[in-house]
Formats: sequence, structure tokens, C-alpha cells
Amino acid sequence: MAKIIAVANQKGGVGKTTTAVNLAAALAVAEMRTLLVDADPQANATSGVGIQRGSFRRSLYHAIVLGEQLDNIIHSTELPLLKVLPSDRNLAGAEIELVEIEKREYKLQELLQKVRSDYDYVIIDCPPSLGLLTLNALTAADSLIVPIQCEYYALEGVTELFDTLARIRRLLNPGLTIEGLLLTMYDERTNLSSAVASDLRDFYGQQVFETLIPRNVRLAEAPSYGKPIILYDIRSRGAESYLLLAKEVIAHDKKSTRAGFERTAVGGVNGDFGGGTSPN
Repeated sequence: MAKIIAVANQKGGVGKTTTAVNLAAALAVAEMRTLLVDADPQANATSGVGIQRGSFRRSLYHAIVLGEQLDNIIHSTELPLLKVLPSDRNLAGAEIELVEIEKREYKLQELLQKVRSDYDYVIIDCPPSLGLLTLNALTAADSLIVPIQCEYYALEGVTELFDTLARIRRLLNPGLTIEGLLLTMYDERTNLSSAVASDLRDFYGQQVFETLIPRNVRLAEAPSYGKPIILYDIRSRGAESYLLLAKEVIAHDKKSTRAGFERTAVGGVNGDFGGGTSPN
């Protein structure tokens, strides 16, 4: 049964799609059956794994709004264990068309339940806003990865994000946890990157991934070739970082399973957002 992970941040330009694409690819290389769901109408995750715009006739829009079967929509990629549920510009209309539909926040959850047993991981790339598509993703997800650019304003946005997650847990998805806060565009040459990383680790502790995603030219080039970084340049620092991130995610899953057995043995406990202390 797949673990569903949403990659989201209300702030744009933080490496959200880069993380969704390259984490999904790294998980596939680690022999995990992986489905990448492109829930962003910009469709950058779709093109980022080599599915060219205009080369397919059905997308997530046709499944989530029109009820078409996912088997007719999911595409294969260059990596044998990586599949993609593509997006296109039609998905922008879903924000409007879903408004009057009953239980509109649960449409993606209902879709993914039908294929969940076919995968080990489902990675959802969310739009950079808190609209109905992102709400659908967070309602469907078991956990959330939050990419955070190493800059001052990112620190201010984290508190707002946790407030949003608290409301989503209360109203839509009580089981949603934080998989981790991921520091992106890290530049070890600058004091600012180091300071932001230090502050986040001091405040959020184990909720911050050990892996740092560096500023890397090869990582920035890869999308223009329609390839994840591990296919574009496996020896780059960007590829190494996302392989390490995949290793952390898999380790989290194994640790969570062990903890679940331990909690069951002592009668069960209820946790916060997982991984560390919630700021709420």
C-alpha cells in the first residue's frame, strides 16, 4: 500500500516541482514503485520527466473532474518503476468546476485509493497556492514535504504554513503529518544560508531533513532536457542530494513502522505533526 506524500508550499520558487520530480525519480531508482502526480496546471513536473505537452490527450483534469479511469491516463517514463499522472492547462479549470461538487476536497483521495496498492510511494506536486487542487492533495496525503528556500522570508512563511496545516488536520485530514522541512537552494558559501538552516533546525528540530539541496547548475539545467537529475547527470551534487533525500524518506517509513509496533504494544499514543514539536 503506497505512502502518499504531497510536496507543497504556499510560496512559489522554492524548488517544489524540482523536489517532487527528483524525489520520485530517486525513489524509483531505489526500486520503489513510484507514481508522480502532477497537480499543478503549469505541468512542469509532467515535462520534467519527459512527457511532452501535447503528446497526451487525457490528464489529471479528466480524472478528477470528468471521472475517467486512471489506467487510461497514467504514463510510463524512462525509469521502469516511475509512472506519472500528467497535468495540462485544463487543470486550471478544475479550481472553478470543483466548487459546486459535493465533497470536492476528497476527489483526488478517491482517485488515488483505486491505484494505491500498485505503488510503494505516490508523490504529489502541488500548485504554489492554497486552492482546491492543493486542498485535494493535502486531503489525500499521508504526509507533507515542505521545500524551504534558504532565505530570510522563508522563515516567516513556515509559521503560516503550520497554521494552515492545523486547520486542514482539524477539518479535512486528521492523519496528515509532516514528512519533513526540506532546505533548498542552499549555498554553503553564504552566511545567510547557514543562518537560515541553523534557525530552522533550532526551532523545528527533527522535522528538518538532514539532506540539504544545494544550488546546482546541473540541477537547474535538467528540466529543459525533460529529465530528472539522476538521468541528466548522476554524478552531480544535485543528484547525490536527492538520492540521499530518498534514503531519508524510506528510513522515515521504516522507523514509523517500528514505532507503530511499539505504540501498539503499549496501548497506542497520539502524536503531533510527527518528527518533532509542532509550533502550534
